[in-house]
Amino acid sequence: MTPELPYPSQRQPVMGRAMVATSQPLAAQAGLSMLARGGSAADAAVAAAMVLTVVEPTGNGIGSDAFALVHDGQALHGLNASGRAPATWTPERFAGQEAMPTRGWDAVTVPGAVSGWIALWRRFGTLPLDEIAAPAIRYAEEGHPLAPLIARQWRSGAEILQDQPGFAACFMPGGRTPEAGEWVRLPDHGATLRRIADTEGAAFYEGDLAEAMVAHAQANGGAMTRDDLAAHRADWVAPVSQRFGDHVIHEIPPSGQGITALMALGMLEGLDLPDHPDDPAQMHLAIEAVKLAMADARAHVADIAAMRWAPEALLDPAYLASRAALIDSARAGDPQAGAPTEGGTVYLSVADENGMMVSFIQSNYMGFGSGVVVPGTGISMQNRGAGFTLEPGHPNEVGPGKRPFHTIIPAFATDAETGAPRMAFGVMGGLMQAQGHVQMALRVLRAGQNPQAAADAPRWRCMGGKKVAVEAGFDPALAEALRALGHEITVETLDAMFGFGGAQLILKGAQGYIGGSDPRKDGQAVAF
Repeated sequence: MTPELPYPSQRQPVMGRAMVATSQPLAAQAGLSMLARGGSAADAAVAAAMVLTVVEPTGNGIGSDAFALVHDGQALHGLNASGRAPATWTPERFAGQEAMPTRGWDAVTVPGAVSGWIALWRRFGTLPLDEIAAPAIRYAEEGHPLAPLIARQWRSGAEILQDQPGFAACFMPGGRTPEAGEWVRLPDHGATLRRIADTEGAAFYEGDLAEAMVAHAQANGGAMTRDDLAAHRADWVAPVSQRFGDHVIHEIPPSGQGITALMALGMLEGLDLPDHPDDPAQMHLAIEAVKLAMADARAHVADIAAMRWAPEALLDPAYLASRAALIDSARAGDPQAGAPTEGGTVYLSVADENGMMVSFIQSNYMGFGSGVVVPGTGISMQNRGAGFTLEPGHPNEVGPGKRPFHTIIPAFATDAETGAPRMAFGVMGGLMQAQGHVQMALRVLRAGQNPQAAADAPRWRCMGGKKVAVEAGFDPALAEALRALGHEITVETLDAMFGFGGAQLILKGAQGYIGGSDPRKDGQAVAF
């Protein structure tokens, strides 16, 4: 790992024997307090995740979905805590619409994050659940000062969602949104977290909180039922993986887009890549590989039970080689999907002293999600139903009990020879996430940049066709070199930096951990 910090940032990599990296300082410190009490990385992840629903409600909530990758020191485990469509969500329900709704109850699938907290805690936790939930409950009931970036996103989200059922009563008390530095209390939110902790999640899926969600859905034209909620389960799954140099990158299998990053890295593995991640020749090849992988993901990724091709087929070396052969090293392309032969989000990383590492992500999807908030509970609902398509016959076509295409993805890297854990990482931010995973892998695992430098580095984002957005601060000479290769480059303003995601990374070193936290967010990496 190189110690250099070549990009503009006031942050230094954080080092220690136990570590938490999140997008909000209060959440990071809550996680670290669990590690200081002797709790596991899983305890810390759940504590931080709960706090994030309070202090960063613009990106996640109690009604979120969640995913995790957990290395317990011996093996890697995947957790899919995303929800499914209500039983009455047939294509006919949405007939006549051009696309799936993005707001209101018809955008809400069963929320899975609570089941993810409980599953993670039951399998790998060591502390009592009420102790883990205590920081989040305290910040909700006693209050916390609103961070500047969150205040701006809160105001922007409210302009769009203030008329959604329950939103204004929860997030616009007195008819306005809170200002940066203002003390924010969410007492209903705190009471709900207390009920979840007291009942180990049962109240949320089968008790009084479930009743409240269903009653609100029925009063506002939604389809969610008690049976939909009671049937939900978080699933422990085998990760999908791809070798990349001396490492293996792991992702949660579909319906998440993590396979997109693996496909792109698999294509790059067979190409002659220049060494430096800021070399325009390397960046060009990475952009082209991502475009090919994204085209395949749009066509093929869905609820794994509905996919025409298994993940193994999309990751088949011969197939990836055939896709990589389409890349022109001298010119940008506009690729279409291939076909194999038969055969508003929050992310956190945690590592403890015993070697357990957790890569965890949860999200309401588009900012505050659907905008729906269940009265008296503080439960803001995701809008993951918007991830479905209405295209007849598409594997991701909306259907009863299906999981939609999911953008939120945690990532993990292990040593290719020994299988030892190397890095828990993620880049929150919609379709930027898989692209961000590729860029982090190129920077940390291939070029040896330290996690903070990798988080600081200016990013690119494929926008469709030959369009590529780069963020303010991107080297103008590098942008011109990409234009010369045929890329249609747009430089986005500082106000649009959220579109380039927010990275959190923890790398396992020889004698401890090295962490980095994205300067585009309010967060931090903390350690002892």
